[in-house]
Amino acid sequence: MSERRSIAISLPATGEEEWQAAREPIMSGWLTQGPKVAAFEKNFAARHDVKHALATTSCTTALHLALAALGIGPGDEVIVPSFTWIATANVVLYCGATPVLADVDRTTFNIDAADVARKLTPRTKAVIAVHLFGLCADIDALRAVLPAGLPIIEDAACAAGASYKGRAAGGLGEMAAFSFHPRKSITTGEGGMLTSNDDRLADIANMLRNHGASISEEQRHKGPRPYLLPEFNLLGFNYRMTDLQGAVGLVQLGKLDTYITERQKYAEYYREKLSRLNWLRLPEVPVDGAHAWQAYVTYVDPERAPMPRNDIMERLQSRGISTRPGTHAIHMLGYYRERFGCQVDDLPGARDCDAHTMAIPLHNRMTAEDYAYVADALLSL
Repeated sequence: MSERRSIAISLPATGEEEWQAAREPIMSGWLTQGPKVAAFEKNFAARHDVKHALATTSCTTALHLALAALGIGPGDEVIVPSFTWIATANVVLYCGATPVLADVDRTTFNIDAADVARKLTPRTKAVIAVHLFGLCADIDALRAVLPAGLPIIEDAACAAGASYKGRAAGGLGEMAAFSFHPRKSITTGEGGMLTSNDDRLADIANMLRNHGASISEEQRHKGPRPYLLPEFNLLGFNYRMTDLQGAVGLVQLGKLDTYITERQKYAEYYREKLSRLNWLRLPEVPVDGAHAWQAYVTYVDPERAPMPRNDIMERLQSRGISTRPGTHAIHMLGYYRERFGCQVDDLPGARDCDAHTMAIPLHNRMTAEDYAYVADALLSL
C-alpha cells in the first residue's frame, strides 16, 4: 500500500477564475439578483435545452417554488421516493400538503414506478422524481403509470448535465430543480435553479421567488420609472440568488462538461478495477443517456462482504479515505416516523439502500494517484 493520503468524499473545483468573476459585482455594487444571475440563467437554460431557468437560493427553495407554482396545498398529496435527501419530502410539507413515500429500485436507487402506481389516489397532485447521484429516473416508466396530465417535478439536485434518452435533465417533467451546493459537480456555494418549458408556470415561479412582485428589481431599476414600487398580487418568498453567486455560477457552468467528462473517466476506472469484487455492486450506467456522476455510490452486499458496511467505512477512514452512505431513507427518520407512523419495513428497497449504500470519493480535485489509492484500499479488504 502506498503512503497514506487524505481523500475527501467531495471538494468543489473552484479557483482563480471564480475569485476574479466575483470582483465585478463587488466593484459595480450590484450584489443582489441582477445581470450576472440573468446571464447564468440564460446559459443554464441553453445547456439544458429548456425555455426557462430561474436561479434560487437552493434546490430546496426551487422545489418549493415548483410546488407553489403548481398550486399544491392542504389536502393534496405528492408522491416522493423515500431514498433521497430529506428536503425532497420537506418541501411538500411547506405547502401544507402530504408527502406520500414510495419505494426505490435497489439497482438504480431511483423511484420505483410500480410502487408509485400503488400509491396513487384521487388526491395525488404531483410526483417528484429524483435523479439520484446523477442518474436520471425512468421518466417513461413513470408516465406509463400516471394519469394523463399529472405533473412530474424533477429533483435534479445531482443531475446538472445529465440526460435521459437523448433529452437533458431539467426538461423531462413539468418543472425541475437543480442544486449548486459544494458537493455537486458545479457550485455557487449555496444556490439552485428552477427550470421549465411551461411559460405560465415559469411566470408564476418568477414572481413567487421575488416576494410575489410583478417585475424583478433589475427590471424596475432599469425601467423608465425606477422610483415606483411593483404591484404584489401573490404571496411570495425571497428566494433570489445574488449576483455574486451568479458570477461564480457562470464560470462553473462553463466547466460543467469538462468536469463530467473527467468524472466519467474515473467512474470507468473504478468499474475496471473494482468489478472483481463480488460483494460490491457498482453504480448503474445508462445505455441511452448520460450519467452526471455527482457521486459514485456503490452497494455493499451484506451476504458476501468481508465485513458490515459501516466497518468497511471505518477501515477506509483509518486509511484517510472518506466515504458516506448514499443518502438516507426518509421513512426511517425520526420526524417522519413520529408524524406519519412510518415503519422501517414499509419500504424495503429504501431500507436496504439506507443500510448498504456506500459513496466513495469522486470529484474534480482528485488525482490519478488518489483514485488508485481508493481502489487498492477496497481491493485489499
